[in-house]
This record gives sequence, structure tokens and C-alpha cells, in this order.
Amino acid sequence: MNSYEIMKAAINRKTPTRLPICFDSLGISDRHWVGANLSVQCAGNADNEDVWGCIWDQTEMKNMGQVKVHPFEHSGIPEDLSQTKFPDYNDNKLYTHVEQQIIAGEQAGKYINAGIFMVLFERMHSLFGFENSLIGLVDEDEQHDMGRLADHIVDVHLCYIENLHRRYPGRIHSISMTDDFGTQQAAYVSSEFWMEFFFPRYKRLFDAMHDCGYDVWVHSCGKVNEIVECYIQAGVDVVNLQQPRALGIAEMGQRYAGRIGFESLCDIQATLPSGNKQAVDADVKDLMRFWAQPEGGFIFSDYGDGEAIGVDIDMKYYMYEQFSKASLDLYGQALPEPDLATTP
Repeated sequence: MNSYEIMKAAINRKTPTRLPICFDSLGISDRHWVGANLSVQCAGNADNEDVWGCIWDQTEMKNMGQVKVHPFEHSGIPEDLSQTKFPDYNDNKLYTHVEQQIIAGEQAGKYINAGIFMVLFERMHSLFGFENSLIGLVDEDEQHDMGRLADHIVDVHLCYIENLHRRYPGRIHSISMTDDFGTQQAAYVSSEFWMEFFFPRYKRLFDAMHDCGYDVWVHSCGKVNEIVECYIQAGVDVVNLQQPRALGIAEMGQRYAGRIGFESLCDIQATLPSGNKQAVDADVKDLMRFWAQPEGGFIFSDYGDGEAIGVDIDMKYYMYEQFSKASLDLYGQALPEPDLATTP
């Protein structure tokens, strides 16, 4: 099997020949990313202002940063959202490099993925402010405006999906997206509220993606145990969970293995930064026992910014070796050997 076939077999539980991997920091991935270049629409914006008009800030510690200036935080959600800043996915300039990206992925036999950063809830609170958004979701007087904002964001991202499908029919295999929904203790909202407010909006997005032939991947940090059930109902194919210890590896496997694909690695807070190889071994053993199955369902992936979480390349390589042994045990084939001389 090539990379595309391994990934599809794992997602569809058709018995891949080895564990699928997304591990760019070691130069090995079955997934190949493509996507619109939104930076071309940021020309002339203030420093660190994104295409939605949100202004980002960073600490001295290397990390992605966070939104510090929310466009609607003080003025409220505008009546006419069409007059605010947001990506114009009909703009041809966004796609000038995508054909070449796709060709590179096709020639390598890769599973081709496009992404959406801050697909809904994260984009809502980046625009309106986190506290404002939580209050607005439960305040009867503000729920209508929150619904308008959510629908606007969905419409913008539907335009992206439509453009990808029209421009590159049958050549992109999945859409991945981010939407953190949890603290270390629980989700921000109940599953009942999620189903009432968020479900119909995610369903619109995910149905459109499936109609285009795309697998749906969602990343969500925090203890989102209950929200994963909501994702399944909405049509998510793969959920990216990078804090498996916080979630409970056995609990999540018992509830969801076989019903949704897992993309994960050793815990990025409790395990990898500790430098404890025995803890890495324990995570690998439990993830392969409870989240992976002989027919598939588990994808081993990287956390891209190792420096931000205090994890060096040697610890990543050790983890990679342990998952490679686990792949050999479960599927009969080890992972490809990375060339450490060429890794970043």
C-alpha cells in the first residue's frame, strides 16, 4: 500500500499494512498538506492582524500566540457582517500555488489534506472575545446575534470548500480543522447545548465536505470526552486528540474505538515534556491497546511545535521508535525509518 491507501484503509477500518503516520518533524508523513494562501489578503493589515481582522500577540516563549484584539469585543456583533473583514475564498490569488502542491502529493502517492484554522467556535471567540462569546451563547438576548455570527463563519468556510472542489475535483482527500472545546476538567459547553447550537452548523459544513468526497478531521484540545459523541453524530471521521491522558485512554477507547478514527501521540502535557521514557512506553502501550485496532482506526501524528511544549527531537524519535515497534506487532510492518540527518 502507498501512503494514500494506508491512510484510507485506517480511516475506513480496512486493515492498513502499517500504522499511518503524520510526523513532519522527522520528515515522514502519509498526509500531504495543501491550501489557500491567506497571507496575500493580509497585505496592508496591521502587524499580526489576520485575514478576519483579529490581532495576535506572542510571549517570549515560542508558540502560536493568541488573539489580543477582538474586532467585535467592544462594539458588538455588526448587523451587516458582510461589511467586516473575512477571507474571500473566491479570490484566484489564494490558489496560485495549490496545483503544484497537489501534484507533489500525487506524485508521492500521498493522502492529500487541506485545512481550516479556527473553523467555528474558535473563530467566534477570536472575533467577539472569549468571555463575551460564552455569555452570548447562554444569554437569550444575545443568542440571535451569536447565531448570525456562527452562520456567517460557516458560510465563509463553505465558500472555501466549494472552491476547492470546483478547482481540484477528486484530488483532495480530506479537510482538517481546529476547534478547541475543553478545559483540563470539562468541555466549555454541555453536550446538550452543543447539539442544540453547534450541531446544525457543523452538520452543514461536514455534509458539504462529505458531498465533495472529503474525509472530515477535527482537532480539539481539552477534556472533550462528551463532545466526541457530538462529533460522531455530526459526521466527523477522525478526531485529533493530543492530551490522551487528560481524556482517559481506556475510557475513550471503550466508548469510541470503532466509531471514529483517532489521531494522537503520547500526551503533550503529561508525558512528552517529562522526558520519562517509561511514561512514553506506557502511553504507546495504552494507545495501541485501546485506540488502535487490527482493522485500523488510529493515526500516529506529531505535535508540530516541540519547542513550545518543551520536547526535543530525541524524545520525539524515541516515541517514534516505540510506535514503530507497535506497528510491527499489530500490522506486521514497522514505520519507515526517518533520516535524522535531514530533519529540521
